[in-house]
Amino acid sequence: MQIKPQHPQKCGPLEAVIFDWAGTVLDFGSFAPTQVLVQAFSQIGVEISLAEARAPMGMAKWDHIKAVGQIPSVSARWQAKFGSTMSDADVDRIYALFMPLQIEQVGHFSQPIRGAIDTIAQLRAQGLKIGSCTGYPRAVMAQLTPLAAQAGFSPDHIVAADDLAAGARPGPWMALANVIELGIGQVAACVKVDDTVPGIAEGLNAGMWTVGLAISGNEVGLTQDEWDALDAEQQAQRRSVANEKLAQAGAHYVIDSIANLMPVIADIGARLARGERP
Repeated sequence: MQIKPQHPQKCGPLEAVIFDWAGTVLDFGSFAPTQVLVQAFSQIGVEISLAEARAPMGMAKWDHIKAVGQIPSVSARWQAKFGSTMSDADVDRIYALFMPLQIEQVGHFSQPIRGAIDTIAQLRAQGLKIGSCTGYPRAVMAQLTPLAAQAGFSPDHIVAADDLAAGARPGPWMALANVIELGIGQVAACVKVDDTVPGIAEGLNAGMWTVGLAISGNEVGLTQDEWDALDAEQQAQRRSVANEKLAQAGAHYVIDSIANLMPVIADIGARLARGERP
């Protein structure tokens, strides 16, 4: 029997943009998750650097803590302190310290990134839905969500890292949960915007267009004031490293921050109109 070749259905216009939170819409430099993690490890007697805390950024926080403990430098210090490698029970202990600190301090880092609120308003003006997902657990989001709303950020849907039985990043499930709840017709009509490698992988695994943010988030890891204080050569060097990492992760586009998103949205729309897909 001869089977007629099937041609992929042409995708319609963009329907939604799905944002990460820290380092993407709020908290320039993504400090709330990392500084608190340094404190939690310190309370248990092991010092870690901010760079070590940042290494697995984008993962759900329990998984993030476990991944930090597996970094060779951290594992060596843990072994020297306790005489064994970090166990899952140890991860549970650190997570139990981490959670109240994160809930207490997340509000200190809830300021929107420059240009974020205006960009989201422009997306809504184009009729796009605004989804979101995060490495934060639901208890942290319960603290952060009203503060973000006061600052002007109220997405149409939020998926926290512990909401789904399937898990979190780098799997596609949180992004796809947004697709379901927002009633999106085609996954290819969605854009995932994130500042981390696991967040880019999430979008790719879900079949979405992906946009990496090089400057505002985890890869550069500076405050807005610290970034602004760098000279042009220093900024270019740090931008190049961050751009390369996110591009190597597979991001379709890499830009500095959410403030630079609208030309990318226009380009993706044009590519969809030509029949292209992610």
